[in-house]
Amino acid sequence: MKRIEATLVLTNRSGLHASPASIFVQTAKKFRSKIFVRKGGKKADAKSILSVLSLGAECGDEIEIIVEGDDAEDALKALVTLVKNKFGEE
Repeated sequence: MKRIEATLVLTNRSGLHASPASIFVQTAKKFRSKIFVRKGGKKADAKSILSVLSLGAECGDEIEIIVEGDDAEDALKALVTLVKNKFGEE
C-alpha cells in the first residue's frame, strides 16, 4: 500500500477550526485512502470532524498530512491545494 505525506504551515486566519475543518474533512471523505493529520504529537483521522478539531491547529502551526491507499496521490494533492489556497478564504 502506498504511503505519502506532506508538511505544511496553516496560513488561513482560523487554522483547522470550524469552516476550514469542515471543508478539509469533506474533501478527505471523497477518497478511499486512509488520511491522517498530525500536529506536534497529536494525530487525527482526517475524515472525522471531531478528531480534526481536537488538534487545535491554528494559523502559523505546522501540520503533516499522511495518506495511505490506492488514491493517495490524488488525495494528498487535493488536501495540499486546499491548505495552500487558504480554504478559499479571502
